[in-house]
Amino acid sequence: MATNMPISVKATITVKLTVGGFLSSLFKLSYRLDDISDLLGKSFLLELVSAELDPNTGLEKKPISRYARRAGKKDGEGTYETNFVIPGDFGEIGAVLVQNELRNELYLKHIVLNGLPNGPIAFNCSSWVQSKFDNPEKRIFFSNKAYLPSQTPNGLKGMREKELISLRGNGEGERKTSDRIYDYDVYNDLGDPDSKPELGRPVLGGSKNYPYPRRCRTGRPRSKTDPETETRSVSFYVPRDEEFSEVKRASFITKMADSVLHALIPSLQASLIDSHLGFPSFSDIDDLYYQGIAIPKLKNQGLLQSVVKAVSDAKEDLVKFDTPAMFDKDKFSWIRDEEFSRQTLAGVNPYSIKLVREWPLKSALDPDVYGPAESAITRELVEQEIKGFMTLDEALEQKKIFIIDYHDLLLPYVRKVRQIEGTTLYGSRALFFLTPDGTLKPLAIELTRPQMDAKPQWKQVFTPGLEATGCWLWRFAKAHFLAHDSGYHELVSHWLRTHCATEPYVIATNRQLSAMHPIYKLLHPHLRYTMEINALARQALISADGIIETSFSTRSYSMELSSVAYDQLWRFDKEGLPADLINRGIAVEDPTAPHGLKLLIEDYPFANDGLILWDILKQWIADFVNFYYKDASMVQSDTELQAWWTEIRIRGHEDKKDELWWPLLHKPEDLIGIITTIAWVASAHHSAVNFGQYALAGYFPNRPTIARTNMPCEDPTREGWNKFLDKPESELLICFPSQIQATLVMAILDVLSHHSPDEEYIGKHMEAAWGEEPDIKEAFGRFSARLKELEKIIDAKNADSSLKNRGGAGVVPYELLKPFSEAGVTGKGVPYSISI
Repeated sequence: MATNMPISVKATITVKLTVGGFLSSLFKLSYRLDDISDLLGKSFLLELVSAELDPNTGLEKKPISRYARRAGKKDGEGTYETNFVIPGDFGEIGAVLVQNELRNELYLKHIVLNGLPNGPIAFNCSSWVQSKFDNPEKRIFFSNKAYLPSQTPNGLKGMREKELISLRGNGEGERKTSDRIYDYDVYNDLGDPDSKPELGRPVLGGSKNYPYPRRCRTGRPRSKTDPETETRSVSFYVPRDEEFSEVKRASFITKMADSVLHALIPSLQASLIDSHLGFPSFSDIDDLYYQGIAIPKLKNQGLLQSVVKAVSDAKEDLVKFDTPAMFDKDKFSWIRDEEFSRQTLAGVNPYSIKLVREWPLKSALDPDVYGPAESAITRELVEQEIKGFMTLDEALEQKKIFIIDYHDLLLPYVRKVRQIEGTTLYGSRALFFLTPDGTLKPLAIELTRPQMDAKPQWKQVFTPGLEATGCWLWRFAKAHFLAHDSGYHELVSHWLRTHCATEPYVIATNRQLSAMHPIYKLLHPHLRYTMEINALARQALISADGIIETSFSTRSYSMELSSVAYDQLWRFDKEGLPADLINRGIAVEDPTAPHGLKLLIEDYPFANDGLILWDILKQWIADFVNFYYKDASMVQSDTELQAWWTEIRIRGHEDKKDELWWPLLHKPEDLIGIITTIAWVASAHHSAVNFGQYALAGYFPNRPTIARTNMPCEDPTREGWNKFLDKPESELLICFPSQIQATLVMAILDVLSHHSPDEEYIGKHMEAAWGEEPDIKEAFGRFSARLKELEKIIDAKNADSSLKNRGGAGVVPYELLKPFSEAGVTGKGVPYSISI
């Protein structure tokens, strides 16, 4: 401050009133006591901290303290005020210490100091502050101005380090709901052996057999049955500020999740006496949307209105699902091979297709264990399918043959999965040909059973035949392959590569980067709410006997399979979009091409839109990083930044810490690449694989999650083969998911595909801290404008009839990477973070 005269400063604290919160719950004693504290003017203790050291002692200056009292409430917010007299030699105010004098926690939004010579100082808090009766430690909040560690004002250096130490904890004890401690642990809470021995599951992470990313440590007691396993609890700890905001928690998203899990699913299970019962006909599937399914009277029906349409009568409820977009546009499109192929490029799993680089196709698995390695997809068979176009050698040379290959990933689990009642499994692969009009033509699906149970290896190739029997066998083969693709999508493309891989970034960012650090401020919106949704997934989706295990092909081996995928497939340096496309052989580097890449499949909607979005995101991050880091020495000397990147590698992804492919962090360009990859995964990658789920898989014949019976031609009995010949449609319906499996997954996919009303879309609103620097504010303006332009580009592409993979009669247009959306199931919108 420029003057030596005392200055009168007014502090205004804004809190968010909780739903059913402290001002409305006067019947509770603690709330009545809080109101008395408010009236006495002792709601908060505020201490202003100087950014300067005392020149006489070389120590931190003594903070200036005042109590704040309640000033009013409006629009869901409460305000508290107090006045300070600041000595003229106090120096710039760099932080505020806050103590909550009430008996209940409060959500502190921000603090603003008015009356200073250089204008107001804002402190964006966005944090829960516990009562001093629960935690007597004062909370530290720094001003919105960002500082690299070396640039930290001397008076704040000690507090900067103290705050980080408090967030790391000591690795001991069970975490309480109110804690703000970030630490690492393995996935040792997926099983529940104390409940039933068969619910025991291997620990994922910390071993060569089951490598895995780390999750947030909870410190719960160990299982009595298996000391390696942590006991499960009603709620799973996440640091308090990682939980959903009150607005989000109060919104229908979380209420829907709760009601689906605790009201709809048990009611469905109760109404379907035989859990293995399939749908008798396709018209019965249609009735889920038209007529509804009768279930016992629902509790909390109001919470279900956004998931299902509940029509009440005297004795029971009829539950009708919203019509998925694909079914609404063309209820028969799931049968068409063109749509099957199109969705590999413009569906919910566009991450699996890759170029065939070697011929003949061959397994890398041990032939002594699994049988002959050579694929049954022969040259002659492929040339029969592409005759009239070119030879196989020409197609390979011109890079026209593509594959989705789950053969080696699934084959080791076939014998194990087949021991579970009500399911089956194969190793599978599907081959495609890129036609002159830019669309993919399916050539073949190969299904393999390894040698097992004294039987030799069985493998067979199915093609889109014209004669009746071959045509129906092709439909069965597609159902099996799509069930495998659905499982891979949910377990690998979705859970592993976004949710699971991102949690270590959240933990390391909070443990090693101060809230003052510019990279913390840049990353924070991309990491919001991810730990909360991951904890909910561990509770009900990926746990033993959870929704994934009961309804997907790999059943109780599902999470173990995701560990194998992590071991074999996951590499940080391949998680950015350009590197991913090159890795799959879908693109080659070309400096003359847009984005520096030439796509081998030119009409690839996910990649076309994704590369534009990647460039926009990378430019924004480059502008931000280059503002704070002028040269390599600034990156290398940033102790917090280097500790952050080291911890991500050696603790967050500890089982891969010795891999040589981890990017170095020596210069600004390295940092830009690392941050862009993390931001891409959390925003665009997750949106591409998540928000189209109900639109494209809500009608489950299009994407069944499980195939329950073997192929009709695998070691057929006379009776079984005759049933297939007589009524193939009935046999296909038996192969499809059961009624309970299908409706359970449909309800969950509807929840996962929803945008909440307070969704935070990429580039829509600027973070308060970004507005502190004019250059950053200007860069954000460019970022936001380019995203709005992307919306127009995508609309124009979808209107272009020459781009056959984007639209057409009855086709759901590709909008998953349009940045903005309204609330609900929209099939578009890219939030900053993985928040559902």
